[in-house]
Amino acid sequence: MASLDRVKVLVLGDSGVGKSSLVHLLCQNQVLGNPSWTVGCSVDVRVHDYKEGTPEEKTYYIELWDVGGSVGSASSVKSTRAVFYNSVNGIILVHDLTNKKSSQNLYRWSMEALNRDLVLTRVLVTNGDYDREQFADNQMPLLVIGTKLDQIHETKRHEVLTRTAFLAEDFNAEEINLDCTNPRYLAAGSSNAVKISRFFDKLFEYLFTPVILQKSLTWKESA
Repeated sequence: MASLDRVKVLVLGDSGVGKSSLVHLLCQNQVLGNPSWTVGCSVDVRVHDYKEGTPEEKTYYIELWDVGGSVGSASSVKSTRAVFYNSVNGIILVHDLTNKKSSQNLYRWSMEALNRDLVLTRVLVTNGDYDREQFADNQMPLLVIGTKLDQIHETKRHEVLTRTAFLAEDFNAEEINLDCTNPRYLAAGSSNAVKISRFFDKLFEYLFTPVILQKSLTWKESA
């Protein structure tokens, strides 16, 4: 277990969407007072209990890698960023609910991290028309988080959340929308906290499933 008690999660999204504030809230359970632009990559750690309260409970560490930069960066910047994409166990895709472009760019961020061809077969348009098959074979756990919910007037929230709802479906991921300056959105027992915990459980399962399958195959061959 010693070599498998730590998992790595990328936190990706355009500059200014609130990734650093989100990571700080997730790891420290506190609001980040003076967020600044992330240069390169910043890493924070959170402890998680897999299947807490059950006989299968296991404690492990989650490294949250907050990757800075813009999805439209020069190829040299993307090449530098690529060093952060090794040995990844999951991805949190972050977009700003007040910035439609940041939502659209999540596809490019995910493909960059998953080493996919960056030439899209179709261009994402405002109604969500996109080739979902580009992500159909992905088994890595993904979570989509929309930030700055507090900056959307209540009369506009339904419209905005309807517009972004297809993102989670496209990525076969759960969706969370919140305000990173208000800890109550991730309060223990809340629906968001449950989704976060479920995502972290999936990381552990994703990490160990290949090992379990390999042991099963080895047993069958020896039998």
